[in-house]
Amino acid sequence: MFFEKYQLELITTGFLLLFLLVVRFILITLVTKISRKNGINLARIHLMNRYISVALFLLAMLIIPFIFGSQFKDLAVVFSSIFAVIGIGLFAIWSILSNITSGIIMFFSFPYKVGDKIQIHDKDFPIEGIIEDIRAFQLHLRLDDGDLVTYPNNLMLQKAVTLIEKDAIEDEFDDGTDLI
Repeated sequence: MFFEKYQLELITTGFLLLFLLVVRFILITLVTKISRKNGINLARIHLMNRYISVALFLLAMLIIPFIFGSQFKDLAVVFSSIFAVIGIGLFAIWSILSNITSGIIMFFSFPYKVGDKIQIHDKDFPIEGIIEDIRAFQLHLRLDDGDLVTYPNNLMLQKAVTLIEKDAIEDEFDDGTDLI
């Protein structure tokens, strides 16, 4: 009975999901090709691909109720309540969101790569190290003394950074020995 009553809506939902899967495939392929061409770390590529998947999933969850006949005014109350709760929760964790947003910005426009030796000009705590990893929330820097420092992405966009040595990690192994 349910399937007969909502047959058209279910078919439309199926086409929407199929369309979004094709769009996801195209976007992920495009981001991966552009990222590899620009020498972006594989972990960062996977992170951006996850962001694309989540955004398309949320878009599907927004469109599907309209396919089944919901009116905007009906959903406005639900969404405003959800956004109010999320807004209060997000205000409490604004630092995490700031780091995620900075991570996305750094993915597209960060001039340094894994292996580069950089200096962060922080007035209180200047840091100099080799970029070991760039993650969603923070950058991992290996200091000259071997210590690992995690530096928040949002601070990376706020502080002046100097490139000291490009691909410093590769230079350590230029003696002819293989890593494998």
